[in-house]
This record gives sequence, C-alpha cells and structure tokens, in this order.
Amino acid sequence: MYRINNFNPGPAALPLEVLNQAQDTFIAYRNGMSIMEMSHRSKDVEQLFVETQQILLELLGLNSKYQVLFMSGGASMQFAMVPMNLLSPKRNGSYILSGSFSEKAYKEAQTIGNATIAASSQSQNWSTLPAMRDVSVDPEAAYIHITTNNTIEGSQFRDFPSVNSVPLIGDMTSDLLSRQLAFNKFSMFYASAQKNLGPAGATVVVIHEDLLKACVNTTPTILNYKTYAQNNSLYNTPPVHSIYMMKLVLEWVNRQGGIAEIEKRNIQKANLLYDVIDRSGDYYKGIIEKPFRSMMNITWRMNDEKLEKLFVQESELHGFDGLAGHRSVGGLRASAYNAVPYQACKDLAEFMLDFQKRYG
Repeated sequence: MYRINNFNPGPAALPLEVLNQAQDTFIAYRNGMSIMEMSHRSKDVEQLFVETQQILLELLGLNSKYQVLFMSGGASMQFAMVPMNLLSPKRNGSYILSGSFSEKAYKEAQTIGNATIAASSQSQNWSTLPAMRDVSVDPEAAYIHITTNNTIEGSQFRDFPSVNSVPLIGDMTSDLLSRQLAFNKFSMFYASAQKNLGPAGATVVVIHEDLLKACVNTTPTILNYKTYAQNNSLYNTPPVHSIYMMKLVLEWVNRQGGIAEIEKRNIQKANLLYDVIDRSGDYYKGIIEKPFRSMMNITWRMNDEKLEKLFVQESELHGFDGLAGHRSVGGLRASAYNAVPYQACKDLAEFMLDFQKRYG
C-alpha cells in the first residue's frame, strides 16, 4: 500500500498500526456492531470511556485527583469554556501570549470577562518566548493560561511559571504525549485530538478536582465542566469513534515504551531537520530562535517566496504532504508528530539537501 510522508499540522499522521486495528474492528467492534453505531448509553461505550481515561492518566503519571473529560469543539471551544467556567467579576484570567493561538484564547476570554496579559513576545513577532522571570502573576487571578507549543510559529516552552496557588492551565493541543512534563504542576490542561491523540473530533480536558469545584454554577449546562465530570462525559452524545481511536493511540504509545521513549524519538526526528536548516548557510532560515524551537512543528523560510512555493510543489511530487506554512504566516513547516516515522524525517532531510543542490 502506498503511503505518503504526512507532515500535516492537523488533522495529522496516525500510526499505521492503529489504522489497521481500527479497520479490523470497523464493521464489528463487539456484539456484531460497529463502534460508530453503538448507543453512547451502552455498557460497551461506558467501558470504553473508563478504560481510555485510565490509560491516559497512567501515561501522564497522574493520580485520581485528576479527571479526564471528553468533549468536542476542539481547543477553540476551550478558549471560551475556560473563562466561562472560572472567571468572576472579581477575578481575572491571566494569559501568557506566545503565538497566534494563545492570542486567540486571550481575545476570547475578553469577550466573557476580565482578561489580562501576564507576559508576551508579540513585539518580537513570536520569534521567541516570554521568559518565565518576566511573567507577572496576579495572586488573585482565577488562573494563568499558557500554550505549551505554538503550532503555527513552531515554538515550545521548556519551563513554566511559578504560580504558587494560582491554577495553571495549559493548552497542550500540539504537544501532549510528545514529551515528559511535570503534569501535576497544572490544575488543568486540554488538547484537541488531531495532533498526537487521535483523529479530529474529540477534545480531552484533564482537570484537578480542586479546580473543578471552583467552576461557577451559572455556566450553561452543556458548557460546564461539572456536567462532563458528573456524567462521565456522557451528558450528550460524544464523538464516540474518535474516542475509540484515541484509546488505540494511547495503547500504541504504551507499546512504544511510553512518553519517555516517544520523546527520545521526537528529539531525533526534529534534529534531523534542524541540522539541515542550520548547516544550509542561510538557504533555509529557521523562524524561531534556537532555545525555543519546537520538536513538533519545525518552521523555516527561504529568501524567495517563489522558491518556497516551488519547494512545496516538488515535495508533493516526491511523496511529501503538508509542508506549506500556515496561511497566516507563509513559509514552510514540517509537523513531526508522534506518528510521523523517523524515516519520513530522514527522507525529508535528504530532499531538502537535494533541493538546495539543485536551486541553491
């Protein structure tokens, strides 16, 4: 079977092993019925949710004080749900701005309540990240929000602010499961599934019980985190098949050796591409300053936009897909998520070298 090298930023590559598993059970999951046909009130679906929640918490090294919630709407819905659940007239949300999506989260919060900027690298055109020493933490804030990896720009935080008793909330959409973190420093984090967790459709929220108690009761029922927690994410019809796929992906991560082994591979993959960029004599120019580069989203520019377009066109002819930068910033980007094989990154590195020989 012909498979291209998929570097799309999301929906993104899924492990071939997982796709084969899903294919085998697509028509008959249990009891002669596809998981896509099953009632979300059935015992099989309830069990699926419980097992998926348990596997995720085990992979992250979190205890039972955290709850895993499943919903839809992607990270964009969380931009609204976080302030809707946690802001009050006397308490603001505090945001660390480091890229386009963190800015969107901040602007959404402003439509709901009082949101402030704790730190920002916008004046550097997002080419760097705010230093943790520059983060202004309001001790009375309802929370402080950080986007751990910037998908569009290609930057990634290595450390996080000291927030004392202020809840730390992370948008981990594009790097959850990609590296080891002290997840217990976060009162809550969330991720839409179409990067490292599974196919598009499902969103995961991992929330500490103390923050769950702090959610305001005036939030509409369907947008209240308490509703999902009290009903095991089955208050309304959830994206069952996407969650099933997520379970298969989590089991796949376990079989690879867990997050620690996945992180080693991701470092190796990213280094292949960054090495080509750094040794190209500025033929390829990294967008993000070196200390802040992402392992997940490798971004670069070339001197000529026409040459960038030619690079994308030729890459597609050579079996690559998804290498154009985000439409809002242009340039080039390779999203090397967990399921992207090492060989795919090696092939891309070789293509980049060959392209420079031919057009450099």
